[in-house]
Amino acid sequence: MSLGAVDWGVIGLYLLFVLGIGVAAARRSTSSTDFFLAGRAIPAWVCGLAFISANLGAQEVIGMGASGAKYGISTAHFYWIGAIPAMVFIGVFMMPFYYGSRARSVPEYLRMRFDEKTRALNAGIFAIMTILNSGISMYALAKLIQVLHVFDAPFAAIGLPQAWIFHVSILTAAAVVLVYIYMGGLRGAIYNEVLQFFLIVAGFAPLVWLGLKQVGGWHGLETTLGPSYTQAWHGMAHASTNRLGVDWFGLSMGLGFVLSFGYWCTDFLVVQRAMAADSMSAARRTPLIAAGVKMFVPFIVILPGLIAIALTSAPDRTGAAAHPTAVAGAIQQHDPGVIPIKVDATTGKPMLDARGRPQLDYDLATPNLLLKEFPTGMLGVGLTALMASFMTGMAGNVTAFNTVFTYDLYQAYVYRKGDDRHYLRVGRLATAFGVFASVGAAYLASQFNNINDFLQLIMAFVNAPVFATFLLGMFWKRTTGHGAFTGLAAGTLTAAIHHGLTLPLDDIPGLKGGWLGNVHTYPSEMAQNFWTAIWAWSACMIVTIAVSLATRPRPDGELGGLVYSLTPKVTEGVAGAWVLRPPVLGTIMIVAVVILDLIFR
Repeated sequence: MSLGAVDWGVIGLYLLFVLGIGVAAARRSTSSTDFFLAGRAIPAWVCGLAFISANLGAQEVIGMGASGAKYGISTAHFYWIGAIPAMVFIGVFMMPFYYGSRARSVPEYLRMRFDEKTRALNAGIFAIMTILNSGISMYALAKLIQVLHVFDAPFAAIGLPQAWIFHVSILTAAAVVLVYIYMGGLRGAIYNEVLQFFLIVAGFAPLVWLGLKQVGGWHGLETTLGPSYTQAWHGMAHASTNRLGVDWFGLSMGLGFVLSFGYWCTDFLVVQRAMAADSMSAARRTPLIAAGVKMFVPFIVILPGLIAIALTSAPDRTGAAAHPTAVAGAIQQHDPGVIPIKVDATTGKPMLDARGRPQLDYDLATPNLLLKEFPTGMLGVGLTALMASFMTGMAGNVTAFNTVFTYDLYQAYVYRKGDDRHYLRVGRLATAFGVFASVGAAYLASQFNNINDFLQLIMAFVNAPVFATFLLGMFWKRTTGHGAFTGLAAGTLTAAIHHGLTLPLDDIPGLKGGWLGNVHTYPSEMAQNFWTAIWAWSACMIVTIAVSLATRPRPDGELGGLVYSLTPKVTEGVAGAWVLRPPVLGTIMIVAVVILDLIFR
């Protein structure tokens, strides 16, 4: 691939803006509250866009495009069922506790509600997960630049070996993120996330428009791919009759309730953006504003995958298209369409499934479509959009890490007597450490072909029981610290046991499960993950209730502002704009997402 001067200019201008925002934010990051929580002075609409942008990282932009190519429009369930209801719930019900308690982080809320051991468990696991997540985003960006041959020509011109492209890409991305987070803290990250959100839209909306023109619009996709790809609820009565491999209950309970609420309502990466808002009302509206945007994100991240598989199935649209499930076996390596056959990195040979058929490399669906459709100039915008998504993922995890490390680990267990300037310095050092550790995690990821699948599984282990703990802690005053800690441990252990005793269809025992023995086979890895979450959540809920009933609860007087029944109801509104009141806005979001589900059912 050859980039023109305009493309390089667009990429360079983006990097200058990113660094400039960090420098500008540094002038207002003079205290620890400024650095970690942006002084709690950010408007609701900015927090809302940052709330969604922090989640719009590598796994979403590339991963959802890949899932769109593999599973079809049913991938939109990760948004319409797996995000919007949870975002409404946290805005209407949970933000009053987070913001009103003045907790500086989610683990700190757990300390205020329960005890130190529950906080320590959550903070330690979360800190490790943010580093791994950031490293995977960094690795994915460097690998993508290497695969797309973005820097081949410049490296050849100055006589550097092509193998250095991967290392230079990682170090460059790390340096850019380090500068604007180290200087500007959360404020620098938030305003960069807003910029990156608009870049992602600017880069992918034209891609969808051009791609749809080539395949004949939505009707063309329906004709080429059929209902299993273009109807979200097609075959959901049984796990064996749809592409996701899950039935309606597993989808609704596993994804729609446990995993989605576990992530959107308890993950500090996104909650931190709402906690930076300038008022309680703004904090509550932050996830609701984000929900209004989130429900339309599938049209710019999933549709590229659908378009790519349609062009791969019938590249010339002159005759009958091969069904997508048989596409990989029919594609020749010299004419792979948009999505190439996946090649084993060690042998250079096509990777085969359990039935001996070549697999498609779905992760390259969106990047290859971008290369195919965009001319010079627009190609620079598209590549900048990809870079923005990866840097968003890195920066979001680093800002969450530096806050949790400083407040919930360092201040809580290492040095409690420091002044504000001391913790500001520690926060900046934690930022540097987080970025350097992410570089190490990126190289770790390069050693394992399935590290991302493993990470997603571990996140399911963590988020599911944590949501049960929060649900009981916020809405049942009888929940005790001993119950919460024991329940968290039991939920995670149950997830591990369930994973060890089950296996997705056509997989072998190992990282994908079955390492304790195979007592049940799921139609897909997706189904296994959903049911792992259901078991983990249920175990945590049951054990927490049982242990809480057997131990002494805290007095009611200590739980004001931490438990729903003991907290005065929030009555603040938005003057002159009743429609922006959180309950009303939340209702509008739910109605809108139901309409979308009905349209694409």
